[in-house]
Amino acid sequence: MRIVVCGAGQVGGQIVKHLSAEEYDLTIIDHDADLVRLTTDQLDVRGIAGNASHPDVLVKAGAAKADVVIAATSTDEVNVLACMVARGLGSKARTIARIRDPQFGKFFAAGSFSPVDVVISPEYEIAQAVLRLLETPTVFDRRSFLDSQALMVAINLDDSCPVVNTPLRQLSELFIGLMAVVVGYRRSGTLRAAAPEDQMFVGDDIYLFVAASDLNRTLEIFGRKTEACERVIVIGAGNIGLAIAKALDSRGNKIRAKVIELDRTRAENAADMLTRTIVLHGDGLDAEILDEANVSGADAVIAVTADDKTNLLAATRAKTAGGNLIAISLVNEPSLESLKRQLDIDAILNPRSTTVSSILPHIRTRGIGSIYSIGDAEAEIIELEVEAGSKIQGKTLRAAKLPEGALLGAINKGGKLHPVMPDTKFDAGDTVVFFSTASDVGAVVELLRTDANLD
Repeated sequence: MRIVVCGAGQVGGQIVKHLSAEEYDLTIIDHDADLVRLTTDQLDVRGIAGNASHPDVLVKAGAAKADVVIAATSTDEVNVLACMVARGLGSKARTIARIRDPQFGKFFAAGSFSPVDVVISPEYEIAQAVLRLLETPTVFDRRSFLDSQALMVAINLDDSCPVVNTPLRQLSELFIGLMAVVVGYRRSGTLRAAAPEDQMFVGDDIYLFVAASDLNRTLEIFGRKTEACERVIVIGAGNIGLAIAKALDSRGNKIRAKVIELDRTRAENAADMLTRTIVLHGDGLDAEILDEANVSGADAVIAVTADDKTNLLAATRAKTAGGNLIAISLVNEPSLESLKRQLDIDAILNPRSTTVSSILPHIRTRGIGSIYSIGDAEAEIIELEVEAGSKIQGKTLRAAKLPEGALLGAINKGGKLHPVMPDTKFDAGDTVVFFSTASDVGAVVELLRTDANLD
């Protein structure tokens, strides 16, 4: 498969990182020659310096013969124009564009004439991520798979967890009938695939799959509360903050939200667009405005201004002032994510990862249900179907010889979720969800398909 990626920034760079280890013919375009050079030096891809929407540049990149064109520059107009020019060159490629402006994105998503096949909205994806976190606020990440029958949740282990220091293989013995599997963990900054003999320690971030019906029991086992958030403060009413506030506003009486915005015009605009949500004009770092928003009575604060450092500080200050609330912060710069634990931030919203996770399923289309990117292109959670005649069909999990970095998180047989056991058998038509380190994703897909082609 030939893929052209327009934009070598955080999103485009992440996409190329995920795909470069697999059998794809990749070309990346960016106006920054140094960034292109850095990307091509690190990864096995072609690079072209130039305007991603310019016909000559797209011709040089091979867009006319590409199977997929991904426009992920920082400018909506460039992304749309790149797709339009690719079409004008006679390309039959699937075109995917990241579009941040909601009205702009809605226009191109709805038009039958649109040169964009798939519109990806970071704001929408972040808003959905926030809603998931507010449902289970004691986890720092959550994602649904297998038609919401299975969930991936990420938990930071602290002193309240009763199963720290327990080998993972003992969990199924201790909690009979529990459909939960720890698939990965991050320790000292390094993400690892879990092994049966591994023990979980205080400070670890663990990633586990759980049947939706067993979620509350699993959270209690790991020392976590299960109550959803009802009173929420959003700091920042830009595109992302407004998308979150609209999503909360639509929840009716389930959630009571307040928005704090420093810019008066933006605050007034937000107030006009929201029906149930109170909008306060002021600085989210100001103790008085936080007091006016009743931070002491809030269940969660979500800081989503355009500045990462402001978000981290605002979330920390609100948590200090509010006591027992959940602090969620938007962070675009990867190097700042490591401050999460030091600043007592409960969850980081990463637009890069959420956007990449939305794009990847449109590339690996055949048999793919969902894909979720973890960390800095370190691992993926991938949902796909076992194909008849594939290498894994008819084998048990024990005999399947999965790559070292891959673990089965959940399996659906005939529409029903089944426990993951060593003697679990893979049958054609089963839908499975794997956790895989980035280097082993290609090998996992190859096991489940009748050929090694990922398109």
